[in-house]
Amino acid sequence: MTQPSHAFFSNTACRYYPCHSGLEELNCLFCFCPLYHLPQCPGTPVVLETDGGPVRDCSACTFVHRAEHYDAVIACLRQSP
Repeated sequence: MTQPSHAFFSNTACRYYPCHSGLEELNCLFCFCPLYHLPQCPGTPVVLETDGGPVRDCSACTFVHRAEHYDAVIACLRQSP
């Protein structure tokens, strides 16, 4: 796993922190999920059916907020169109 200083930071001063429960360390680097646009992301989104079509609900997904997934997130971004 990559361990450079830019791979992890936790913004405990954020008024939304922690935005996800159940994590000992919360990586705020990807506050908004950069994988949301991918048809198949490695996270655990729930697809909701709406009048406008399907919408991904990623509120319970913590994939990008886990420090050990930094390399996987970067790999996904490199492969995305």
